[in-house]
Amino acid sequence: MKRVVVTGMAGISPVGNDWPSMLAKLKLQTNAVQRIAEWDEYSDLNTRIGAPAAAFELPTHYTRKVTRGMGRVALMAVRASELALEDAGLLNDPWIKSGEVGVSYGSSSGSPNAISDFGQMRNNKKVEGINATTYIRMMSHSAPINIGVFFGITGRIITTSSACTSGSQGIGYAFEAIQSGRQIAMIAGGAEELDVTQAAVFDTLFATSTQNDHPELSPRPFDAARDGLVLGEGACTLILEEYEHAIARDAKIYAELISFGTNSDGQHVTHPHAPTMEHALRFSLKNCGLSTDAIGYVNAHGTATDQGDLAESQATWAIFGRDVPISSLKSYMGHTLGACGSLEAMMSINMMTEGWFAPTLNLTQLDERLPALGYLQDGMTNPNVEYVMSNNFAFGGINTSLIFKRIR
Repeated sequence: MKRVVVTGMAGISPVGNDWPSMLAKLKLQTNAVQRIAEWDEYSDLNTRIGAPAAAFELPTHYTRKVTRGMGRVALMAVRASELALEDAGLLNDPWIKSGEVGVSYGSSSGSPNAISDFGQMRNNKKVEGINATTYIRMMSHSAPINIGVFFGITGRIITTSSACTSGSQGIGYAFEAIQSGRQIAMIAGGAEELDVTQAAVFDTLFATSTQNDHPELSPRPFDAARDGLVLGEGACTLILEEYEHAIARDAKIYAELISFGTNSDGQHVTHPHAPTMEHALRFSLKNCGLSTDAIGYVNAHGTATDQGDLAESQATWAIFGRDVPISSLKSYMGHTLGACGSLEAMMSINMMTEGWFAPTLNLTQLDERLPALGYLQDGMTNPNVEYVMSNNFAFGGINTSLIFKRIR
């Protein structure tokens, strides 16, 4: 089996579009959540807060012709991938078009505006407003195919539209493609754009926060007073590469991806199931032969929903049975859905390199129903962490667990 390393990373997120900006926001311990004025038009929508991505500029080569098939979700995915390829030293390398490089990427859906155009067509019985690119912008694999076309990728395309695990499955399946020798490198990750339709989905499940007048206080994962999730948006790309190939070209290596565990609950579409969540974490540890004692930090899915935080904590405790350091980055940038798995993986790798791990914001009173994990309420300095685990759980009962090893 081939070894797989991370040689490039880049993201667009509510807390910044580069690691120094993200780290500064984490250390300030302030979130990027704000009231979304446009949502006030929807009188029966309960939540009015979200976390938009930080502003980003597009280079001049993003012409109208080039971007006509991209909605916002695809645009963020392509730009994040371009920056990640640049970070890996591969952006202008003709090798990425050789067929040895592929794409493994996902989002919950395409751009909601394009989906809405088809909805209006059905309601109005007119096709006006529909053009040749409407479906391209709407389809669930809009992000990966736009990445493939933009960079001329001729390797395999793996599309991972699995809601909150789109990004982590994108990374995981890219890992397996390289590990098995099917590809030498993969452009991997996930993206999502913030939209009121997504807010409405969680609103109907009574899963959204209604701290509309105090966005700075929400979300609050693991806290006794948590009242639901806050949606965010963004995109993040990791360049995964076969270890020997990376060494041969003297590439910068951020970390080694040593395991990926995934499974499904087979129980319920929206209700989390702790026993099968536990199995996914256990699979990830078993696949790399690592003991639980080796894990120095766990990035939690931590959405701040009542049942989600409880089930995840129970599953994590069943594996570790100790106060393993754990925190939720969603407390800073909201739930970025398809992007969360990749954004949180990138930030976890960078925190491991920094030797500092962000606490969970707004965690002032731990829910007494939760087991005694090491929930971080203050930043943790530990330069000796060698392995981090990043977990995500999605609608449909899809569970993922990634383990990264520090490269010194």
